[in-house]
Amino acid sequence: MQPRFAVLAAMVRSAAPPAALATTPAFAAAPALAAASAVGTSAVAVCGRSACTAVATSLFGTPLGGGRRLAAARLRGAAGGRAFSSPSASPPTTTTSRSTTTMAADGSAKVAIVTGASRGIGRAIAVELAASGCKVVVNYARSPDAATAVVSEIEAAGGEALAVRGDVSQADDVGALFAAAIDAYGRVDVLVNNAGITRDTLLMRMKQTQWQEVIDLNLTGVFLCTQAAAKLMIKARSGRIVNISSVVGQIGNPGQVNYAAAKGGVIGLTMATAKEVASRGVTVNAVAPGFIASDMTADLPADKIKAMIPLGRLGEASEVAGLVRFLATDPAAAYMTGHTFNVDGGIAIGA
Repeated sequence: MQPRFAVLAAMVRSAAPPAALATTPAFAAAPALAAASAVGTSAVAVCGRSACTAVATSLFGTPLGGGRRLAAARLRGAAGGRAFSSPSASPPTTTTSRSTTTMAADGSAKVAIVTGASRGIGRAIAVELAASGCKVVVNYARSPDAATAVVSEIEAAGGEALAVRGDVSQADDVGALFAAAIDAYGRVDVLVNNAGITRDTLLMRMKQTQWQEVIDLNLTGVFLCTQAAAKLMIKARSGRIVNISSVVGQIGNPGQVNYAAAKGGVIGLTMATAKEVASRGVTVNAVAPGFIASDMTADLPADKIKAMIPLGRLGEASEVAGLVRFLATDPAAAYMTGHTFNVDGGIAIGA
C-alpha cells in the first residue's frame, strides 16, 4: 500500500485530487503526529560534549519533526505550509563573527540560553550566537546525539557551549536549566525561547491532549523560561529575550488551531513582558518565521510553494538566526522592544 504521505504529495502535484479524498481537506487525512521530543521527561542532565536534541523549530516556526504527511497536505490549504528544501534555489548564507557586540559590561562574554537548540532553527541560532562571541547553553529534551553535534561544532570553531537536558514545559526542569547555566557561567544575558512541538489535526478532530501538549510547551514553556530569565536580568538591570513565534500565530493555518493559539499567545506575552521589564534595561522581542527550508520536505513541489511567497523563495534557518543574533546582542537593537519581526518572504504582509 502506498504511504499516505506519498498520496498527499501526489495530490499537491495534481490539479485534481483522488476522488476518495476530494471532499476532505488533505491535512485531515493525515494521521496524528508522533510524539515530539520535548514532552515526557523531567530529568535534567548536563554535559559539555554530549547530550541534546531539543524540539527545534523550522518551517513556520514549527518543529522539523512536525510531520511530512501533514506538510504536503497543508499546501492545498490557506497561506500556510511546510517548508521545502532546495539548496540550489536558496542564496548562499554566511555567518559573521561579531564578538565585540557580545560582551557583558564587565568585558566577559555574554551567556545565552537557547531552548530547543539541537536542530533546525534552534541549532542555527545556537551556532550563530556562539560565532558572535556568546557562551551558549544548548537546551534539549531528547536525542542527545543531535546536541552532541551542535556542541562539538561550536567548540570546534573556538566557542564554548554546554548542553542541558530538560523539558521546558515543566517548572522544575526550567529551574534546573537556569541553575546549570549559573553554575557553569555565573550569569544569563540572553534567552531565546525556541522549543516547540506540533499536534496537527482539524479542530473538530482535535483531542484535548493534543491541544494541551502544544499549549504547555509552546506557550507555558515560554512563560516559565521568561519568568526565570527576567528574575536574573531585572537584578542585573540588563538582558535580552527573544521569543520564536510564527506567522501561524498571525494569519492562522488550517489544522493548527492549537499551534496558532500558542504562537499568537507568545506574541501577546512578548508585548506585555516588554512593558513590565523595560524600565530595568531588559528588552523582549519576538521573531515570526514563515516558510523555512528543511530536508524533511525536500520532495515537495518548489514552484507551487514559491508562488505563495512574494519573494519567490524559501527562507533559510541561518536567516532567522541572523535576526535573532541582532536582537539578542547588537547595540543597534537596544532601543527595540515589544515587537514581532517576521522572516517570511512577505507571506504575512499586513498581518
